[in-house]
Amino acid sequence: MRFQTDLIPATLLRRYKRFLADIRLEDGREVTAHCPNPGSMMGLAEEGTKVWVEPNDDPKKKLKYGLRIVELEQANVVVDTGIANRVVKEALLSGAVPGLAGDVRAEVKYGENSRADFLVTQDGHPIWVEVKSVTLSRSAGLAEFPDAKTARGSKHLSVLADRVAAGERAVMLYLVSRDDCTRFKPAADIDPTYAQAEADARAAGVEIMVFGVEITPQQVVFVPRPLQQM
Repeated sequence: MRFQTDLIPATLLRRYKRFLADIRLEDGREVTAHCPNPGSMMGLAEEGTKVWVEPNDDPKKKLKYGLRIVELEQANVVVDTGIANRVVKEALLSGAVPGLAGDVRAEVKYGENSRADFLVTQDGHPIWVEVKSVTLSRSAGLAEFPDAKTARGSKHLSVLADRVAAGERAVMLYLVSRDDCTRFKPAADIDPTYAQAEADARAAGVEIMVFGVEITPQQVVFVPRPLQQM
């Protein structure tokens, strides 16, 4: 997935109100950027952190920069959570996701008041796919989800389990949106309810898939090599 505009470097001054971030551009200007991440961004929002932002000249947008990547000493992290679905959609359409080749539709209604991120139809059989963007790492090489409590995430797991009970396939796909991790586990200490919901869903037959990405200021690319699940 290529960015519409190549990203430019900046320095993070502060992130606040969940969706706003003050940044300093290389020319010294201080501006407010859109921060498209509803999570806590644990470990990713320290003052002085190098970030990469996407400029835009859309007159309909009040904020002219969007925060996309945080650059740490040993890792690049995609903090725009919406990018995960775009990357996975591109991978699904190209047949790059192991076991999920087929006709792809996005945002398909299922369950009660729910929409699946993707419905993949394979040989006439539905496969329901939910995608989660993983940005948290507290131990070297280990990615964790979530970085804050998420009742919505637990609901998604329950609905996926319902589809398995109905005789269909269902997948929770974690996209580790950072390039320094080879392993993954649920962050049970942050949200024990979610961790239990995932364990229950797995026991019910929901497939858990974990993949990573390659990150540059120009693009984010799906890597079809599964990460180790802990």
